[in-house]
Formats: sequence, structure tokens, C-alpha cells
Amino acid sequence: MGLFNNLKDRFNKAEFTVAPNKKLKTISKEFMDTFDLTLAFYKGSVLADGDLTLNQLNQKTTKEVKAKSDVALKIKGSTKVGDCEKMFDETFGVKVQVKDKEGKICVPNGITLGQAARKEY
Repeated sequence: MGLFNNLKDRFNKAEFTVAPNKKLKTISKEFMDTFDLTLAFYKGSVLADGDLTLNQLNQKTTKEVKAKSDVALKIKGSTKVGDCEKMFDETFGVKVQVKDKEGKICVPNGITLGQAARKEY
């Protein structure tokens, strides 16, 4: 069943796109709606305020947040969790953690978002 699910993740039309001008809570909600997983944004090692936009987060951190990036981040269910987190860092300069639906447990970096959504870890 795992092989079938992995193939399904590759061809699933659900795709998550991040625009740099959205509020963090909006991005997190859309991530939850798409993958049934929690996306947590961090300001340093502290959870960021969900009412901030990526640009506002830039003003609150020492690390440069690339909120003006013209690149729209696109993520699919076949994307590995670690790659997803790295994409946020490289595209926007933002630290994120992918967690389970309840937002309590960080999911392993080596599995896909689809596998994490199905709790295959």
C-alpha cells in the first residue's frame, strides 16, 4: 500500500503555493488544508506570531527574511519534509517546522508530506 500511496502523492494535483505577502497564520491554514499537517514558523527559536506577514517577520528577526522574493514556493505531497523546510529557508529565509495535525510532534525529515499526513512514521 505504501508504494501506491507514494505514487499517488507524485500525481496528486494538490499543490501548496506560498506568496511572500501572506500572513503566517494564512500560510499555516492553507498548509493544513492541503496536507493535514501543521506548519510552524519561528522567529529565532521562538514561535512567530501568526498575525505577522513574512515582511513583518523580517523586521523582528536578525536573519534576513526574503519577503520580497519573486519566487512563488510550490510544494507537493511527494516533497520530503526536510526539503520542504529547507525550501522555506532558502526561498524566504524563514525557519519552519512541519508537525503533526495537532501541532505537537515534529515529523521526521526523511519522509514525504504525503507519508506524514498518513502518519506513516
